[in-house]
Amino acid sequence: MKKFLITLVFIFGVLQLIRPSKNMGLVNPVNSIEAKLPMPAIVKSSMQKACFDCHSNNTRYPWYFDIQPIGWYLTNHVRDGKRHLNFDEFMTYNAKKMDHKMEELIESQTEGWMPLESYTWIHSDAKLSQEEKNAIVDYAKKVRVAVGYMNQNNGEDKEKREDRD
Repeated sequence: MKKFLITLVFIFGVLQLIRPSKNMGLVNPVNSIEAKLPMPAIVKSSMQKACFDCHSNNTRYPWYFDIQPIGWYLTNHVRDGKRHLNFDEFMTYNAKKMDHKMEELIESQTEGWMPLESYTWIHSDAKLSQEEKNAIVDYAKKVRVAVGYMNQNNGEDKEKREDRD
């Protein structure tokens, strides 16, 4: 039993030497969503505390990131989040993808599945108020208008409107 524990501690120690890279890259301001679609202050502050750690090129890491295998888990989680939506690369998306991502952002706030519960357990400040969620939804709707997929007069999708005509 003693040899097993020593071996386990040794393996845990060796794992600490294998560190994942951090998501702390340079942001090309031209590619960021804010380059052409500036966020109101309430939206920006809400997104910074609840979204940008997983959906941007810069993550604020907690102290426990340096403990492996937790760091590996967080790295994969951030990589997956950026794969779905990266606000620092938003302007590189085509209009259809931009529209779809904003549609998903609206759904995530109206249905309450973002930020993830596993994130808000540890980051209680990331729990958004209804006012913050509404502001994000309003912003996402304006972005959809800006990319040309929504009718500015009544907020309907152009495709749905054309289907009725």
